[in-house]
Amino acid sequence: MKNKLLLSGILFLGLVVGCQESDLDKLNPNGVTVDTFYKNGAELSSAVNAVYALAKANALTSREWFFLHDLRSDDVAAGGGQLETPRNQILLGSYTTDNGVSGSVWQGFYRLVHRANATIDLSEKVADIPAADKARLLAEARFLRAWAYFDLVTLWGAVPLYKNYVTSVEGALPRSSEGDVYAFIIADLKAAQEALPATYNADNLGRATKGAAQMLLARVYLQQADYTNAKTELQKIITSGVYGLVDEYLDNFLEETEFNKESIFEINFFPAGGNYNWDADGNGATAGTETVRTQEYSAIGWRNVIPSNSLLNEFEKTATGRDPRFAKSFYMTGDKYNNDKNTLTDAAQNGNSSTVDGQTMKVSWRKFSLMYKTDQSYLTGGINQRIMRYAETLLSMAEVENELGNTAEAIKYLNMVRARKSVNMPPYPTAAYPVGTKDQVFSAIVHERRVELSGEQIRNRDLLRWRKANKLKAEPFSYFQKGKHELLPIPQQEVDNNPKIEPTDQNPGY
Repeated sequence: MKNKLLLSGILFLGLVVGCQESDLDKLNPNGVTVDTFYKNGAELSSAVNAVYALAKANALTSREWFFLHDLRSDDVAAGGGQLETPRNQILLGSYTTDNGVSGSVWQGFYRLVHRANATIDLSEKVADIPAADKARLLAEARFLRAWAYFDLVTLWGAVPLYKNYVTSVEGALPRSSEGDVYAFIIADLKAAQEALPATYNADNLGRATKGAAQMLLARVYLQQADYTNAKTELQKIITSGVYGLVDEYLDNFLEETEFNKESIFEINFFPAGGNYNWDADGNGATAGTETVRTQEYSAIGWRNVIPSNSLLNEFEKTATGRDPRFAKSFYMTGDKYNNDKNTLTDAAQNGNSSTVDGQTMKVSWRKFSLMYKTDQSYLTGGINQRIMRYAETLLSMAEVENELGNTAEAIKYLNMVRARKSVNMPPYPTAAYPVGTKDQVFSAIVHERRVELSGEQIRNRDLLRWRKANKLKAEPFSYFQKGKHELLPIPQQEVDNNPKIEPTDQNPGY
């Protein structure tokens, strides 16, 4: 029989450690409880901000989230022996139910869901702010809850679906079907769209917008192969007049060009002088200020992962040279960095080499790296994590139009992305990518999404839906076992702690 322990990621961590028995009889007069909170607009706003803080926490977008998505894709390879064992296990497909990275992301998302549920359910007594402001705050919480559940259902399949604030272990739930989880996500995002604004002023950048809810809903429909509804949501974004492609591709990954016209949703980080917050929940004085992305991936940092050979060789070579996005996505030995004051050497790049066009060389990630303006190694930093951008909207519309039989429209959207001023790649059709048939257009879409969106935590989900629809021309992972590796295992801590989930409820193969 299971011990009724606290559910992983569902209950607030209100534990008292190392107290004497007499201390437990005392009530902190300065403390805040659920019963005394959520009583006014300022506290409701703080509660929503706390949901964002969890999205930025170490368990999610400032560290473990981008690792989990990238290591489940074929965009990355091990940088060398410095890649930690739990991460290497994911990369090699040898992960088990106790994998720490997978477990951290599961916990992080359920803690986010719990905070969002508490905010939504306990907001009824808030009456001192305009109804439109209250509706917007709750719409932000619904958007973040939908984002969490979308990752949970695509990574783990059927998962517990907590629609309301849970107050005790008796509120534990079994796994809900993928269909039920998707239906809840769709309802949340439709409701959120009604109350979210198209844009914010400079003081509120980073909050969820109407466009962010539309793009996330389009992702949901695309993952379910519901191309008609996906097109509806993508069309809203395209015709809104809010978004467009920036001229310089690199502007999507630098600190100085955050929240540009291409950005649909990004997680807002701030440089705080190397004081990274390791708290899994994003609590504390430095809550959510920095990310370790630049430290983990940079050529002069840990270089834990590097671009895979298959990704590097995906970039086209034309009569005038390689696709410009190659040099804007990666650093190679001999490149300038630190405002062109330094030259990158082999020795400065920790770990493994790559093979590009048959040549052995060291290549490292440039996206989201601070190296463009510093020569300091192992920095944490404040470059925002871009979650959704307009180029993905156009490429998703290309996929949707192709699936609906409108190949000419699909090619049009592909060529819009290639025509970016700093990219300026020849339009389709090309010698390498003829687009005379639906299948040929799909191959061009797969290629274009990979080179445009590499290292942006999108490829993993693309592979999941294309594999499910039997659209992959070849399985990219040598370790892949059908009926097992489509999904991650439910973390062992959840199986042990949730009285409604038994070992027999585990995903197949684990």
